Amino acid sequence: MRFSSFEEMLRHYAQSTPDAPAIRYAADGKVQALSFAAFYDAVRSRAADLRAAGKTSLGVLCDGSLDCVTEIFAAVQAGLQLVLLNENAGPEHLARTDVDALWGDAALTEELAGALTAGVTDGKGRILFFTSGTTAKMKAVALTEQSLCSSAYNGGALLPLQPCDVLLCMLPLDHVFGFVCGLLWGLSCGACVALGRGARHYFDDCAFFQPTALSAVPLLIGFLLQKNLLNPELRLVLIGAGDCSQKITTALQMKGLRVSFGYGLTETSSGVALSLGDDPYAMTVCPDDKVTIADDGEILIEAPTCCMTGYYKDQPATDAVLKNGVLHTGDLGRIDAHGLLHIEGRKKEILVLADGTKLFLPEYEFSISAALSGRDFAVVEDHGVPLLVVHGDESERGTVTAQLEPLMKHLPLGRRLRAIQFVCDPLPRTATGKIKRWELQQKVVTQ
Repeated sequence: MRFSSFEEMLRHYAQSTPDAPAIRYAADGKVQALSFAAFYDAVRSRAADLRAAGKTSLGVLCDGSLDCVTEIFAAVQAGLQLVLLNENAGPEHLARTDVDALWGDAALTEELAGALTAGVTDGKGRILFFTSGTTAKMKAVALTEQSLCSSAYNGGALLPLQPCDVLLCMLPLDHVFGFVCGLLWGLSCGACVALGRGARHYFDDCAFFQPTALSAVPLLIGFLLQKNLLNPELRLVLIGAGDCSQKITTALQMKGLRVSFGYGLTETSSGVALSLGDDPYAMTVCPDDKVTIADDGEILIEAPTCCMTGYYKDQPATDAVLKNGVLHTGDLGRIDAHGLLHIEGRKKEILVLADGTKLFLPEYEFSISAALSGRDFAVVEDHGVPLLVVHGDESERGTVTAQLEPLMKHLPLGRRLRAIQFVCDPLPRTATGKIKRWELQQKVVTQ
């Protein structure tokens, strides 16, 4: 069903299926369930407390717990601006989003208390997510409960869940894919959402909650598959927020699972297209969206019900990507003869070197990964030439060079690595495992 607000969604199911389970969660080592009616009452009660507190912009340090989910829905119902934050968020995130109240771990909220601001006067219905910051500086994206509800509707229209389904939410709620496809998708369909217990329980959450549906990023589903952790009740896996290898999708299909791949952005409140057939990389565009391909291959999206209102307090950045209602995604793609969308990479992940050579970095790094035996590495541009950055010690240079030599000698001169730089810290990654290439570039390349 299509809902215009979180309150409307919860009220509908609280009235139509009051005793049906809305949330499964862990308590005292056992699976507990909260009905739609009980969850709705808990949200309304907490919303009343928040209204009485007189704050205007709530930052939630998302831990994925039942209390966290209740706080999120209550803050929106109370008319506060909501800012969804990673538990590792720093003072700069609060300052940039006018947070005047915090929810989360007591020690963390106390540590960040000095960064609270005077709040806002116009934040009702506004929900802020931070972009992953892979190819540019992280930005706060202003969405609304209406846009997020519309995104959940689009997903459910193409890939519906039933009231008997259990959707396991193992993803961080401060990531728009986790929030929409791990939480709202299930609730908007009247299904039950099981709240995962965090990374420590990746080994046993599937067996513990026995989900029928699971949304996951490629890194997570690859881990669950490799360790044989997927439960027998599971029938549907939705993969998003990154490139997924054919090996993983084929292995899932061989287990009898339906596999759907999703494409979306924070700026579009998550989903834009979902694969529905046997080919997980051929995607049907969501009902509310229109996708076209620019002359240079860039994916352009018109998503009037789901698109961001803009980057928070950053009109120049907004104007650079949102032009006359059309979002210029920076992604490359094509539409096949059947009208299905195929993703082919990122414009900013194509390095144009000094001699005109073009390197598509995911493909280039994939070829290097076979030679480097699981090392943590990435390729960035250093003044017109490719620079390999490796997590490790300088003493390993000889070993790494020897490992790369067979690959490099078969590449054209323009595509060969010119330099290697070792760094002692792990490479910066997003919550979904993607390299923060922009951040890494700033750290290792002398401007």
